[in-house]
Amino acid sequence: MARTKKLRQIQMAPQFCGFSPDGLLKNKGKEVSITFAEYEALNLCDYELMTQAEAAVVMNVSRPTFTRIYESVRRKIAKAFIEGCTITFETGNADIAEWYKCNSCRISFTIPQGKAHECPFCKNTDINHAQ
Repeated sequence: MARTKKLRQIQMAPQFCGFSPDGLLKNKGKEVSITFAEYEALNLCDYELMTQAEAAVVMNVSRPTFTRIYESVRRKIAKAFIEGCTITFETGNADIAEWYKCNSCRISFTIPQGKAHECPFCKNTDINHAQ
């Protein structure tokens, strides 16, 4: 029996629903589906420029698991680019982080599991869930 997958911690879901190639007749049925965890892995390594070890900590997974997620999304994007496929997103096995706002310095932030509920910058404990 396979182990149940641990929830992958993501900071924010994509703010769009996908991509489609421009300039081609639409390939019917040709679609690549990327999970929120794969999107987060790509964001952390290629956009935020984190190492895989740092990104694994953020996503609450082991480094080898992070590497598998990261390699999967890179292969999917390469396929979509080369074959002209539409890219869509699916939730997958993801847990979206809760965002907070500091009432003192007004920044938005997440709180890693097990950490104190205080602003990471000014250490104020007067915080609210961000809307």
